[in-house]
Amino acid sequence: MQVMINLGSREHKQLFCRSFLDTSLDYEPENLPWPNLDSVSLKRLRGIPFWREALLTESEAGVMVSAFAETISDPLIKEAVALQGREEHRHARLLQHLIERYDIEVSPLPEITVPEQMETAFTDFGFGECLDSYFAFGMFDLARQAQYMPESMFKIFDPILDEEARHIVFFVNWVTYLQIQQGWKLEELRSMRAFWHYGKALKTLIQAFGSNENQQEGKPFTASEAGHFMDDLTAKQVLKNCLDANHQRMERFDEQLLQPLLMPRLSKLALTCLRLWPSRNPVPSVQGG
Repeated sequence: MQVMINLGSREHKQLFCRSFLDTSLDYEPENLPWPNLDSVSLKRLRGIPFWREALLTESEAGVMVSAFAETISDPLIKEAVALQGREEHRHARLLQHLIERYDIEVSPLPEITVPEQMETAFTDFGFGECLDSYFAFGMFDLARQAQYMPESMFKIFDPILDEEARHIVFFVNWVTYLQIQQGWKLEELRSMRAFWHYGKALKTLIQAFGSNENQQEGKPFTASEAGHFMDDLTAKQVLKNCLDANHQRMERFDEQLLQPLLMPRLSKLALTCLRLWPSRNPVPSVQGG
């Protein structure tokens, strides 16, 4: 029988840092097998409204995480956070290359500065990534099922989402380790702090994408693009897909590592409520691309 490690221990730190460092991907965004898109796929790609917001987020993350790594005294944690900083920079390069290759119109980014409270910024960013990634896993899977883009494009981004999964698993273990080291040994107290941070992250997410400059008439996609795989979706389908996709990404990690649990638990609760709620209409199927 495998002996579970104690959270906040030296063994815990070794596990979440070494697991992160040893699974780093080796690639250059410009050298990936980017496909030539037909006119329909190109229109759909250009119609997605969040490229600028995503590029800004990754660019800011690269600067912030790399700067935060320089303030860390623990050599192993510093090495792991520095690696994440390089990976965030690489995500920004990947998005910039995609934008340029497929001629996507994006307004210039503002000057990026290092935040004064870098540990706070890293913590806020980490909880935000836990929310973003959960929904990204599900929507990526739905788009793939609907063949919204050629499979070659999904193959490029599939390992990138695995990389995001590594980031959030590292983060929840790091923040738990840090809090225990600071004296927050009771799980209930750590959970309360996590709920507060998640609430803050959700507010930021709503503000960021709710005011996206490319949105028109309150729609996240243009009507024609969204209709290919969004119109017939129900809340039950979206929640089930996010839950299943998240499980597929998370089951690859060592079972001794902590994983983000808030969104899976909320999704299960919501699905239970939806199953108990009588439905008058049959659930429509997802349309193909």
